[in-house]
Amino acid sequence: MTRLPSAPRFARAHAALSLAIALGAATAATLAASSAHAVPLRWTAQNDVLTLDPHSQDHTTTSAILQHAYEGLTRYNEQWEIEPCLATKWTQISPTQVRFELRKGVKFHDGSPFTADDVVFSFDRIRQPQGTMQIYVTGIKEIRKVDDFTVDLILESPQPILLRNLVDFRIMSKAWSEKNKATQMADYKAKDENYASRHASGTGPYEITSWQPDQKVSMVINKGWWDKNKGNITEVSYIPIKSDPTRVAALTSGDVDLLTDVPTQDVGALKADAKLKSIDGPETRTIFFAMDLGSDELRGASVKGKNPFKDVRVREALSLAIDREAIKRSIMRGLSVPAALMVAPGVHGYDAALDKPRTPDLAKAKKLLADAGYPSGFEVPLNCPNNRYVNDEKICLAVVSMWSKIGITARLTAQPMSQHSQLFQRFEAPLYMLGWGVSTRDALYAMQALARTRSGGADGSFNFSKVSDPALDRLIDAAKSESDTAKRDALLRDGLVRIRDQYLFIPLHHQVRPWAMRANLQTLHRSNDRPEARFTTIK
Repeated sequence: MTRLPSAPRFARAHAALSLAIALGAATAATLAASSAHAVPLRWTAQNDVLTLDPHSQDHTTTSAILQHAYEGLTRYNEQWEIEPCLATKWTQISPTQVRFELRKGVKFHDGSPFTADDVVFSFDRIRQPQGTMQIYVTGIKEIRKVDDFTVDLILESPQPILLRNLVDFRIMSKAWSEKNKATQMADYKAKDENYASRHASGTGPYEITSWQPDQKVSMVINKGWWDKNKGNITEVSYIPIKSDPTRVAALTSGDVDLLTDVPTQDVGALKADAKLKSIDGPETRTIFFAMDLGSDELRGASVKGKNPFKDVRVREALSLAIDREAIKRSIMRGLSVPAALMVAPGVHGYDAALDKPRTPDLAKAKKLLADAGYPSGFEVPLNCPNNRYVNDEKICLAVVSMWSKIGITARLTAQPMSQHSQLFQRFEAPLYMLGWGVSTRDALYAMQALARTRSGGADGSFNFSKVSDPALDRLIDAAKSESDTAKRDALLRDGLVRIRDQYLFIPLHHQVRPWAMRANLQTLHRSNDRPEARFTTIK
């Protein structure tokens, strides 16, 4: 079975919005009839989820929705501190064995009980090679059932950020998966699907009742949830709207309550609207270009029989040609932090002193290309999303122009994220834009997923540009298990500097993310760009 058509264009956005709002109104009316306290939240952003399978795609919008339905053994509180979730307690038995006591009396949305069998099953499932979420169980050799409500995590070595990783190791029901023939994850990049791709049954505070791709994800409160919401939201409607003007109009007209990717050109006007309010802060996300560093010949390039990106001088030239301050000023309207590092402020391991992009130097860039054997430059495909990151297509168009000044002709193809992601995961994009949010708030997550030599497991789980640097691998591997904070921080620093100085990626900037909302809405701004309905109130 294949996926439904991807994100609609501007004309379809109006129809999708109207349909979604109509459906939302109908659902709200039904809830209102049954409960005087029904409080719906209508939330919009530009891109859709990729799947409802919690083990398939390491994609922020997908995770932002699925965190409402699926839970991990641990979770973050309002201050980004780790607290118990499906586990109530953990005890270090030895440096490589941690015992987790599981919460009793928890039920999945289909009514089946949560037990240790579901944890063991989910561990085996998330490690299947079809997915990209293995990073969240990195360093775990085995999860061993002790009894129905106790599991031991057997580690390959000490894991300093184990509890942070486990937040996004979402637990699925073994019984539900077996019943619906979803024990094996569908291969998203091959456009395959199974029951778990379009349906969900977790233990979380909200139950996903439907997903109409490119139109709406619907959720209702889980009245049997083991915890209590700190907000009052009883229903959530997530409505993806690609068109900037349509998204903003939906908010200003009152058709939606929350807009989490405000177009930069509209920030000022929305802040001045008395019916609205804004909250903002830095996002722990870096926008960058990845290059095919492993193939002997660059797919679709004008240069045959060789791969220019294997030469660090070429990579440096591409970076030197980019005017990040101009992008910040003209395209991002000041809502970006020009980047040299692959992690953003707020991530453990970040150092502002190291995050200083070089001043653009076209003469130097041309000389580097000439020294590398490309005095006239070359032509190469460039793939970008057009509905995922702030001004993604506009940024790519600007960079195409900047690269042309040094003789690099980048043939731009901009697509919805669902298509873009499938393309680069098939290793069919020699040069592509990606944004990486650090969900664990620790630099190891970014380095291990993106830059560690791909091994088929957690190492290189999102390394689709074939980065393979033995010196960097050694730093990453050492940081995985180093429990001395000072020594570990030094390893993270050395790894980030090596990625920077070898130009293994071309970072552009760290996003600053304002959210706009109706004046009667209160919620926590989350630097991972994942609003949580359990922390949201509408008065």
